[in-house]
Amino acid sequence: MAENKDIIHVLDKKLALRQAPQGFRTSLDSIMLAASCPAKSGQSILDLGCGVGSAGLCVLWRVKDTTLTGIDIQGDHIEISKENAALNHMNDRTTFTQGDIRTLETTKADHIICNPPYQESGKHLQSPSSAKATAIGHINEDITLQDWITCAFNHIKGQGSLTLIHEAGRLDDILHALYSKNGGKRFGNIEIFPLWPKDSTPAKRAIIRAWKHKKSESIIHNGLILHNEDGSYTREADNILRDGKALF
Repeated sequence: MAENKDIIHVLDKKLALRQAPQGFRTSLDSIMLAASCPAKSGQSILDLGCGVGSAGLCVLWRVKDTTLTGIDIQGDHIEISKENAALNHMNDRTTFTQGDIRTLETTKADHIICNPPYQESGKHLQSPSSAKATAIGHINEDITLQDWITCAFNHIKGQGSLTLIHEAGRLDDILHALYSKNGGKRFGNIEIFPLWPKDSTPAKRAIIRAWKHKKSESIIHNGLILHNEDGSYTREADNILRDGKALF
């Protein structure tokens, strides 16, 4: 294994993760996304834009006898994902492949998770690091939020789920993308779970879970307050970040 990559520990040091020298590093977003995946024992998960495998491996730690496929456009991140699977003795439950969500082949899974770039090409100041620029947006690419959700729809088995984390301010774009271009509903039983930085503070992130071809009405949950006034994590957030509890 490469020795020039930092190692961090998450879930109260239950999971070790090597980090890319440049680009986005594992964050609270990855842990919250993993905690929101409704996978059950024996099912499969597909992580679109898996980065270094953080979110998917957290799901595998929480839900035993599950399997994970991770796809990312950056080849160096895929290599680190493989190292992370080995580091946590999960090689036999994981497959990581370099790929583009627009041309992804017939890989299908019971549940899909993703943390799409929060900024699209041309809508943000580009980082001088090409790896980080790719992680937070796209360099000279025309990949949209609609592309991510369309890819997920095409690769979910049966009436499986899509779970994603994104900026709360882009909920309108996300909900629009969950519908097909001709106005027909592709996803249903949509659940929105806001993440509040502190009490009485506007949500910056939201978890969105939707189910393929289901028709139930949408639900907006109370959400989760992440921090107390002194900056420490709330008990509810700590249960997820340290103990690996499910979010909802």
